[in-house]
Amino acid sequence: MKIETHHLIDQTLCGKALSVENGNSLVQLLTTPQMVADRQGLVHGGFIFGAADYAAMIAVNHPHVVLGASDVKFLKPVRVGETVMAKAQVKEIKGKKYWVSVSVTHHDQEVFQGMFTCFVLDKHVLE
Repeated sequence: MKIETHHLIDQTLCGKALSVENGNSLVQLLTTPQMVADRQGLVHGGFIFGAADYAAMIAVNHPHVVLGASDVKFLKPVRVGETVMAKAQVKEIKGKKYWVSVSVTHHDQEVFQGMFTCFVLDKHVLE
């Protein structure tokens, strides 16, 4: 498992890569108190999205991959302390454009699903 992108990602915020292989990836995110949105312990959806985005990026696994668009659905709430798994799979490639399907689950129940449109650029987006 050699990850070619997003080397400086904060694993406490976006998850830890468990596997990366042939257009597929698996990212594990343990939700923490810093992610809480309210007194009931609801995890802010941005952290779930972040784990899904990271899974999509490493499924493409190119040094210059960027997110161009996403179509996502939040299906169930996530509570602080829960661990979620983001599973990504490259579904289609047309030139520099990649479509990556991502499903985030907690105990085999889907809490998030999305289709991410990623682009592989010739050079870093900031160059």
